Amino acid sequence: MAGPLKGSRLALFCVLAVSCIALSARTSDATGRDAGVGTDNHPIRYAAPPPPPMSSEPRACEFENLRLYRAYLVIKKFKKTVTRDPKGVTSTWTGTDLCGSYKGFFCERPRNIPDRTVASVDLNGYQLHADSLEGFVDGLPDLALFHANSNNFGGALPNLKKLQYFYELDVSNNRLAPAPFPTDVLGLANATFIDIRFNSFFGELPAGLFSSFPEVEAIFVNNNQFSGNLPDNIGDSPVNYFSLANNQFSGPIPASIARAADTLLEVLFLNNMLSGCLPYELGLLAQATVIDAGTNQLTGPIPCSYACLRSVEQLNLADNLLYGVVPDALCRLAADGHLVNLTLSGNFFTWLGQSCWDLINEGKLNVDRNCIPWAPNQRSYEECAEFFHENWTKMTTCPVNFHVPCDHHKGYGSVDAGREEAKAAEEYQYRTYSALKP
Repeated sequence: MAGPLKGSRLALFCVLAVSCIALSARTSDATGRDAGVGTDNHPIRYAAPPPPPMSSEPRACEFENLRLYRAYLVIKKFKKTVTRDPKGVTSTWTGTDLCGSYKGFFCERPRNIPDRTVASVDLNGYQLHADSLEGFVDGLPDLALFHANSNNFGGALPNLKKLQYFYELDVSNNRLAPAPFPTDVLGLANATFIDIRFNSFFGELPAGLFSSFPEVEAIFVNNNQFSGNLPDNIGDSPVNYFSLANNQFSGPIPASIARAADTLLEVLFLNNMLSGCLPYELGLLAQATVIDAGTNQLTGPIPCSYACLRSVEQLNLADNLLYGVVPDALCRLAADGHLVNLTLSGNFFTWLGQSCWDLINEGKLNVDRNCIPWAPNQRSYEECAEFFHENWTKMTTCPVNFHVPCDHHKGYGSVDAGREEAKAAEEYQYRTYSALKP
C-alpha cells in the first residue's frame, strides 16, 4: 500500500504544479481575442476584461513539497487566533520558506521520508496569546518537539497520541484550562521530556505517568494544584529529573522510590503536604545529586541509610517534623562523598553527630530552629517540650533503623572541596531547581 499511496501524493503535487503553470498561461493569453465580424468584414476586437487580481497567498505548487504546504495551512490558521504578539513573531510566518524564515519553526526529514517537514516548534518566551492550541500542535503530523514555555496559551492540551515522532513536550508557564492530568500524554511512548509546570492542573497523578515512558529523562509537574497520594509505582519510572514541588500532595513517599536507585538523579518533593515517616528508601538513591523533601509534614528520625548517599550534593529536609540525632555518618558525606549543602532547619532534632558541628562552622549545615543544645538559633525550651509532649506516643510509629546498606566507612578518596563548593554554589546548574522558576 505504501507505493500507491506515495504515488498518489506525488501525482497530486504534480497536478497542482501543472495547474499553476496553466493558470499563468491563461492569464498571459487573456488579451485581445476575436469576438466576431463587423459589417465591413473586418474583425472586431474587444478589450478583454482584466484578469482577476492574483491572490497574495502562495499556492501549493510554490512550496518545496506537499507536507510543507499542509503545515503552512495549519500555521496560517493558528496565526489568525493569536491575539497578542509583543515580539512580532507571527509577522515572520508568511511566504513559502517555513524552514528558513518562520521564527520558531524548524525542519527535518522524518525517518524513511525524503521530504523535509516541520519537525519542531520552539516558541519559548515569545509571550504569544491564543485561546487554544488545538488544531495547531496536533495538526502538524510530523512534529517531534513542541516547546512553548512562558506564553499565554489557554484551552485544553491537544491530543498528541497520533504524532508518531513526538518526544518532547513543554507547555510550562501558560494558562491552560484547569483540568486533571492530561492522560492523552500517556500515549506518547517515545517521550523523553514532559513539562507541564506552572499551570492549573489538579487532582491525582495517574499511575501511568510512571509506567508509560520507557525512555523519559525529565518529568516536571511542579507549581500546579495536584493533590492526593503519590502512586505506589513511582519508582518504576526511569526518569532522571523529577519535580513534584509546590503542589498539594499528601500521604507518604512510596517505598517503591528505591527502585529508581540506578536512574534518579534529582527529585523534588518540596512544599507539599507529604506525611508519614521519612522513608528509609530515600537513602538508597545511590546516583541522586539532589533530594529535596523540605516543607512537608514528614516525621521520624533520619534513617541510617542516608549515610549511603555518596553522590548527593543538595539534601534538604527542612521544615518538617523530624526529630532525634543527626547521624554522624550523614555529615561525613561532606568529606567522603559530595555533600555541599545539608539543610535540616525547622525541625525538632535534639543532637548532632561529631562531624556535623564542623559542617555548621563551614556553612554546609543549617540546623536553625531545632532543639539542639548549644547550637545557634534554636527553638525555645517551651516549644520543644510541647512538641515532644504532644507527639511522644506517635514516635513509636517511626522506629530508628540502624541498618546501613552500604560500606559507609569507605570513602571516594579525597574530594576537591573548592571545586565542589563552586559547582554547587549556583542552584541553576540543577535542572530540577531551575524548573522552580517559570
